Amino acid sequence: MSTLYLSRARLRAGHERLGPLLFPSDPAHRMGATHRLVWAMFPRDLTERPFLYRETSPSHAAGPAARSELMVLSKLPPNDAEGLFELETKPFAPILPVGQRLRFSLRANPTAQKSEIAADGKRKSRRYDVVMTALKKLDQVERVAARPRLIQQEGRAWLQRQSESAGFSLPELAEVNIDGYEQFDVDPEGRRAIRAKRAVHSRLDFDGLLEVTDPVLFLSRLAEGFGRARAFGHGLMLIRRA
Repeated sequence: MSTLYLSRARLRAGHERLGPLLFPSDPAHRMGATHRLVWAMFPRDLTERPFLYRETSPSHAAGPAARSELMVLSKLPPNDAEGLFELETKPFAPILPVGQRLRFSLRANPTAQKSEIAADGKRKSRRYDVVMTALKKLDQVERVAARPRLIQQEGRAWLQRQSESAGFSLPELAEVNIDGYEQFDVDPEGRRAIRAKRAVHSRLDFDGLLEVTDPVLFLSRLAEGFGRARAFGHGLMLIRRA
């Protein structure tokens, strides 16, 4: 696997007034803005996104607290040519033996794919939000009471499926904490063609304990990311030794 770099980018002291402009309060616009900020740290002639990132400060931060922090895992070292951020970068090459236990934090867009027959008779596959699909099986009254349980249940099931092909296991699956289920407009600025149906994606925040079963595969999947919407601050798993 090629060299990876883990970077921490924090808005420089003295730039606090730019915080609300660079990191809008509306969550959907904020994701679009941070996406562009991170891209600006890499060469413009790239044809493929070389990074995963995550905003690690509270999404509601304002004023001086809006000195938002971004964690970036990339194939190239980032460069803040505009001087907006305090940028700390180091090679990311952890040595992880089989059986190593790690605390992890992951913000992800939890979807699954299923095949179905379309109106034209052809079989097509589509992705769906695992939590919302479970909620839609209930009536409106039941959904309110079942929502917290289904977020935990469907989120853990999704993460368990990820682990099976990513070189790790979840020895304390029932202890994995899941929070932050929200849905966001994929195109809040109206940049895409008009759609008949509003396109959204969701996110969940996971925190828990994992055990490495295949170090090479695990590190490869860390670099690739987990779930969808990776260009918008999802998919980066942050790890530390337990």
